[in-house]
Amino acid sequence: MSKKKQESGSLGDQLNAGVLSKLKSKKTELKQQADEREEQEKQRRIEERKRREANKSFEELLEESELDWKSFKK
Repeated sequence: MSKKKQESGSLGDQLNAGVLSKLKSKKTELKQQADEREEQEKQRRIEERKRREANKSFEELLEESELDWKSFKK
């Protein structure tokens, strides 16, 4: 029974300090890389939207317009 009580400690207690610090630094590094990828994806979507907007035809722009052209036609 005493062996089970010894094993019931947390994982952090069971690992030595060097391994634990390496895992924490790796976690921080992976989080930073994920944030950078997310930011790059966001910038790519913004540029893609700008490029599509610049290449729209007059007809597409007119269809997307929320203005009611009949009210100006009196």
